[in-house]
Amino acid sequence: MGKVVGLFISPGIGKRMQARAMVRALAGQGLQGDRYALGLGSYSRLPRQIVRHVSLIGREAMAAANEELIRRGSAPFEPDETRRNIVVEGVDVYALLDREFRISAVRLRGTDITRPCHVPSAAAGKTGFKEAYHDRGGILAEVLSNGLISLGDVLVAQTSPT
Repeated sequence: MGKVVGLFISPGIGKRMQARAMVRALAGQGLQGDRYALGLGSYSRLPRQIVRHVSLIGREAMAAANEELIRRGSAPFEPDETRRNIVVEGVDVYALLDREFRISAVRLRGTDITRPCHVPSAAAGKTGFKEAYHDRGGILAEVLSNGLISLGDVLVAQTSPT
């Protein structure tokens, strides 16, 4: 089991991520008010569409990536600067790939890894995100049911892959 320790949405490409104590998950769309639920994300109009309703990242992975950045003499990234929607702790998000899981009453399914790019660095005015967060950038997930997700909610993984 894991726990939600950060929730963020952004209304558009390059717009600052906004911290939330609670968000409404919309089945088949994403988080209410977020760029991907609105069809305005950087990858929303790609011909090969991977379901990317929400993104999740582990707090522990962020800490490791930020330690690497600091060792290199670069500034670390704050949770909102990673441009991920949901920050969790106590769970390996990569174990959620191809698996259904719940956060509170909301059902989700891990669909793909995120591939860190230059956008968080550009948006934050910092360097090194793509390199430090490689293999630590988290996952994408499909929202399967409507409901509320709040800080402190428990993440429970289904016991076997879907």
